[in-house]
Amino acid sequence: MNAPEKFLAGSKAQPAVGSPRIHDSARAHVAGSAVYIDDIPEVKGTLHAAPILSNVARGKLLGVDPRAALQMEGVKGVVLAQDIPGDPILATFVHDEPIFARDTVEYLGQVVGVVVAETVMQARRAARKVQLRIEALPAIVDVREAVQAQSFVLPPVTVRRGDPEQGIAQAPHRLAGSLDIGGQEHFYLEGQVGYALPLEQDNWWIYSSTQHPGEVQHWVAHALGLENHAVNVECRRMGGGFGGKETQAGHIAVWAALAAHKFKRPVKLRLDRDDDFMVTGKRHPFAYDYEVGFDDDGRVLGLKLMLAANCGFSADLSGPVADRAVFHVDNAYFLSDVEIVSYRCRTNVQSHTAFRGFGGPQGMIVMEAILGDIGRALGKDALDVRKANLYGVTERNVTHYQMTVEDNILEPLIARLEQNARYRARREEIARWNAQSPVIKRGLALTPVKFGISFTATFFNQAGALVHVYGDGSVQVNHGGTEMGQGLHTKVLQLVADELGVPCEKVRVSATDTSKVPNASATAASSGTDLNGRAAQFAARQVRQRLAEYVAEKQHCKPEQVIFAHGQVSGPDAVMTWEQLVDDAYHSRVQLWSDGFYKTPKIHYDKKTLTGRPFYYFSYGAACTEVAIDTLTGENRVLKVDILHDVGTSINPAIDLGQIEGGFIQGMGWLTTEQLVWNDKGYLATHAPSTYKIPATGDVPEHFRIELWPEPNREDNVGGSKAVGEPPFMLAISVWEALRDAAASARADGKVRMDAPATAENVLRALK
Repeated sequence: MNAPEKFLAGSKAQPAVGSPRIHDSARAHVAGSAVYIDDIPEVKGTLHAAPILSNVARGKLLGVDPRAALQMEGVKGVVLAQDIPGDPILATFVHDEPIFARDTVEYLGQVVGVVVAETVMQARRAARKVQLRIEALPAIVDVREAVQAQSFVLPPVTVRRGDPEQGIAQAPHRLAGSLDIGGQEHFYLEGQVGYALPLEQDNWWIYSSTQHPGEVQHWVAHALGLENHAVNVECRRMGGGFGGKETQAGHIAVWAALAAHKFKRPVKLRLDRDDDFMVTGKRHPFAYDYEVGFDDDGRVLGLKLMLAANCGFSADLSGPVADRAVFHVDNAYFLSDVEIVSYRCRTNVQSHTAFRGFGGPQGMIVMEAILGDIGRALGKDALDVRKANLYGVTERNVTHYQMTVEDNILEPLIARLEQNARYRARREEIARWNAQSPVIKRGLALTPVKFGISFTATFFNQAGALVHVYGDGSVQVNHGGTEMGQGLHTKVLQLVADELGVPCEKVRVSATDTSKVPNASATAASSGTDLNGRAAQFAARQVRQRLAEYVAEKQHCKPEQVIFAHGQVSGPDAVMTWEQLVDDAYHSRVQLWSDGFYKTPKIHYDKKTLTGRPFYYFSYGAACTEVAIDTLTGENRVLKVDILHDVGTSINPAIDLGQIEGGFIQGMGWLTTEQLVWNDKGYLATHAPSTYKIPATGDVPEHFRIELWPEPNREDNVGGSKAVGEPPFMLAISVWEALRDAAASARADGKVRMDAPATAENVLRALK
């Protein structure tokens, strides 16, 4: 037994990857010492800004009168559209959104400018004293009204395969229906905040609570009329993002920077919760109309589907969100003959934006609703209808956008959950309960998830990272991803530690910083670890290779014979500590840092036809949910949840389980309690925690069991893992389908039409 084998045989240490290591900031979170943007000590002379909001949904902006505000204590002035030194339009892809409203206002809550004052409260109070002269114009708030008026932010898109008209006409059975699904407020714990510091020679440092520092850099430079290199953006962590800080954090940073530019002093802008609700976009509400033909087993033979996305007043990310909804209409099911028409509707409300799932939930839910309705129409168990429509392994395995499903595990995964959750026995138990219970009705549903992983904008599927090994053997990692509590930094830390063979305690991930990794993509699309973890792994691998070559030269062996593990480096002739090797290598002038770059392979698609391979792989899962409803009040409760979810080979099971739990509960909130209500004047009535209800701890079911599917990713992904941020969110569709199942059991005709969220009011409407 040679030296490396002796060392490894005697070691009890375990690799970092695959272990349930605690979050890298967990202790700081608990102790209250984790620093967020608003915790950063303010530079002397810092001012504070607050937004001036339109109080009309649509109209001509005739004038802004700040005189009353300017007379208030501490107020320094206002910043309006005429104070913008660069382009007055935000640097978005569509270039359709003004930084500040100029000649018109397009929604109630649109920012017309900001008031700048010595303190936060002075600025907020003064902003409400600014008088706006607006000539009101007719506004469109309802998405179906927008379709009728042909009011679109982007042209409609149609995806078609086969002959759906013939499939429907020749089918033994047909159904038609409509559905409306509400939006969702992000409700991150840390609100939108930015802090802009002017530096020497027209350079800028921006602290931003953002999922996309590179875009904030670009937007701020664009608004100030500067090149990107003059602006540096830093984000150590966010107190939640969920997609709400992918683009819309950029607005906050731009407004703060413009105020700092005008007054030549640092400026912080932090929205309070009410203003955050009124200003920022939400998950896109959707409206659907469908016509479907099917056979005696419930197999879909033809489908015509209309999806209308309420995009708000500007495009933002509505194009790719609506595209992903089209991609995910199929969910887990093969559609042979289908036509999908997608409308991207302009309305006079907040510009809706990214939200966990990014259109995927809005695509999947309508198909699950259709299959549930088919089951009731045929008198069959909805699970049997779902199983009859599943993608196959060798046949019926090509999506409507022409991507072959190569990694399908749907059938065995669903079968295992069906058995483990006692689905058939519980179905009989619930039937007996409902027959004897006139008021409380129970429902059960088992629904699958097939979610594509990659940005639909192909060029975003790239990442860079830096790994620095210091003379004492400590390691610093910087990558382009951002930490919003989801554990990205922890997973990257684990990957780098194993690549170098050192304990996790030796590795630290620094703040995300545009001066270190340029042109980084947003941390979104569930691709944070896939992209940044692999880039960091590649950077660490290059450092390790140089060190291996150095040892090989000293010990007259091949580099591949050098083993890095458990803080030791072993060659055929000697074993040394990691710290000894690093010190020797430094004094021998070996480069101890490297960059890494990764781009996702295999992906491509045609943006015009929405055909190709937009996703590197699919994540799968299924959830079995049991609910109860009170038919007298419409109140409902989730009783039991069983989940079997596919994360590949988990890099960190503790973090992955947390993401599954959190994603499911957030999805449950979207479909049960979280209701956004705009009146006909475009006023968002549910703009505070008093009127907008996210799930609380009491809403978490006592029986909440999660298991992980025991199979690595079939594609060559980092550590054999699969993405886990977004896919679990769609597992909560089982809650909604179970509620519809319960409502149907209370109706004499067994039919049910219920819009989401399933509030008490909507449940009662469905029971009529």
